[in-house]
Amino acid sequence: MRRTERYPAKGNANSLWHIYQTVPFFKVVKNFIVIQLARYTPFIALKNVLYRTFLKMEVGEKTSFALMVMPDIMFPERIKVGDNSVIGFNTTILAHEYLIEEYRIGDVVIGKNVLIGANTTILPGVEIGDGAIVSAASLVNRDIPPGVFAGGNPVKIIFTQEQMAERNRKSAEVEKM
Repeated sequence: MRRTERYPAKGNANSLWHIYQTVPFFKVVKNFIVIQLARYTPFIALKNVLYRTFLKMEVGEKTSFALMVMPDIMFPERIKVGDNSVIGFNTTILAHEYLIEEYRIGDVVIGKNVLIGANTTILPGVEIGDGAIVSAASLVNRDIPPGVFAGGNPVKIIFTQEQMAERNRKSAEVEKM
């Protein structure tokens, strides 16, 4: 279950129509500029400085955001990524969703040593546990337990933590031969 705060749309319009009543215009402009700079820069350490300093994201040590990653433009401060994680090319991390009748905001917590494959979308209010792997082009619409291999649209557990440990053990044995 995703953990989101829900707010009803006001008036006779959808929630996105009232966007600047929910987030300041100049905050969105600043975030847009910083995110676009970070999306195109090839310097990973610089991306992390931009995210930490200007977007107030919690970014762990040695975490790598690939080219074109798109953090939430309105509420990036609600994104936390642990140490030594990799966020793959063109991944979108959303901390908000504007719907017809309401809008929702939720924290996104990505653990340590997590690998997120390219072109993945992570929805608000989810947690991805330490050591998890999410395959490319996945839609993460629910929590991912630590150490699992997950993927798909919507995301499903492909291998449990125990199955991954066994696969890694067998792989290490083959490499010794």
